[in-house]
Amino acid sequence: MRTHRPPTLAPTGRPSWRHRRFDPDHALGLRLTLAATAAFLVLVPFALLTLLVLDAWAPLHRLDTTVTDALHGYAQGHPAWVVLMRVWTEVFAPMPLRAVVLLLVVWLLRRGARRLALWAATTIVVGGLLGPLLKLLVGRDRPELLDPVARAAGYSFPSGHALNATLAAGVLLLVLLPYALRWPARVALWVAAVLLTVVTGLSRVALGVHFTSDVVGGWLLGVAVVAATTAAFTSWRAHTGLRPVRPTRDGVAPEVERHPGAA
Repeated sequence: MRTHRPPTLAPTGRPSWRHRRFDPDHALGLRLTLAATAAFLVLVPFALLTLLVLDAWAPLHRLDTTVTDALHGYAQGHPAWVVLMRVWTEVFAPMPLRAVVLLLVVWLLRRGARRLALWAATTIVVGGLLGPLLKLLVGRDRPELLDPVARAAGYSFPSGHALNATLAAGVLLLVLLPYALRWPARVALWVAAVLLTVVTGLSRVALGVHFTSDVVGGWLLGVAVVAATTAAFTSWRAHTGLRPVRPTRDGVAPEVERHPGAA
């Protein structure tokens, strides 16, 4: 039979910080701790990749240049492929994607879902600010190619296209999932989100304006930002008494689909 252990008391006579954080009776503290831990773990791969880029790690450099040279050679011999990649990278550039999310935010505000709109806007703004800042801090030059098929200005790591595609896909997916009532629709949303993220990132490598590690860095940072803001939002939900959700299955605010203004 399981017995309840008395809380560990701090010198002040109150339960210790550790007990308050991990005691299920203090659910909000536990959720916030787990959310912070999850966000930290997602950021670890990005931090490691950033260190390897800053250190110009030889194996990573060889991989980047090998992939870039191979795709550049293919692009030079296939102009239709270049046109397709150029169209994709322009249509799903950061500004058009931000405009789509802005329309989503306006739609949510009109439905009275102010907090959900704030979450969507915060996710895009935080990620959008982190990308250029990290580009300046890392200061990595873009690939230098003879007879390039495309050009881009600014520093290279992380890829802004890959970052913003991940942010937009994550926001749209987690907001729209509650409207997909049948599993085929849910699968279609997931496929669309993954395709938007992956193909947008790959288009930058295919055009020779980013290294592979730039794109992977953008993906990792985007996932980390979405994970962190989603964890914060779901913790707020629990604190206000709304039922727990699994964001990857239910979305971040499934009640909005049935009761506008609930989030």
